[in-house]
Amino acid sequence: HYKKVLQSAKSKGLKTFVTLHHFTSPLWFSKKYGWGHPKASSLFSKYAYKCAQEFGDLVDVYLTINEPQVYLYMSYVKGIWPPSKKNPFLAFIVNTNFMLSHIRAYKSIKKVNKNYKVGIVKNIMWYKPHRKNNLLDKAVSKFMYFFVADFFLLPLKRYTDLIGLNYYFTNEMKGFKAVNPNDVVSDLGWWIYPKGLEKVLLSLKKYNKPIYITENGLADEQDKLRKDFIKQMLTSCYQAINKGVNLKGYFYWSLLDNYEWHEGFWPKFGLISLEKDTLNRIPRKSFFYYAKICKNNSVDL
Repeated sequence: HYKKVLQSAKSKGLKTFVTLHHFTSPLWFSKKYGWGHPKASSLFSKYAYKCAQEFGDLVDVYLTINEPQVYLYMSYVKGIWPPSKKNPFLAFIVNTNFMLSHIRAYKSIKKVNKNYKVGIVKNIMWYKPHRKNNLLDKAVSKFMYFFVADFFLLPLKRYTDLIGLNYYFTNEMKGFKAVNPNDVVSDLGWWIYPKGLEKVLLSLKKYNKPIYITENGLADEQDKLRKDFIKQMLTSCYQAINKGVNLKGYFYWSLLDNYEWHEGFWPKFGLISLEKDTLNRIPRKSFFYYAKICKNNSVDL
């Protein structure tokens, strides 16, 4: 099935970015092992090797793991996502296993063909101090950013050909508390701060890797903010490129309304509305706006 999908995409001139793990795991793996198990990384590397053998150059970029720290936080710290285990110590082990899994998967895919491109997808928020000159606000902001970005990425620097970035919002820190202005927010209450995307991109410049924005989107059922959101985010991308960031691509999240693990179907991220009962697909106005940007490869600033 997947091979047919990839062949179809290639026949239409599309480049394919394939994620090997996006939150869900096989039932047999979850029951017998799970991501806290010592064998998790070796099993994942075998899976990555098999995928590279089967799909080969039908895949332009292999992305090993999507948002590893989001998964471990929601599953092992908050206990909301499966396997719903509130265990910070286990969360640390899972974090380590994700790092090892990526490294081993990277090596496995390169064994199949050293020219295959391999990366990882990291969800990164920007953190800014609420009080510009307050030492605590600045220290907490720096620490939080380090934890969600460099803490995970630095050990992987030698084992990734590119960085996939998922950016959604920024947190403004007053001490240890986020006090976001929330002047403009998504339906999920996420503060829309396009400047944060530019800040994150500039911070990733030090890795000297190509960067792809693999997710950037807005829950906006009425489609009132999405056009302006896309314009502002792409403007931030343009500004980062002008400052030397090697940004190679941008993926809006998402084409269709999707299922959010905790919230379900109600947050509407799609450029295309998906009617749950009939499965009818109805393009929103923002779809045509974004299609024009893609066709012209430009945005009016």
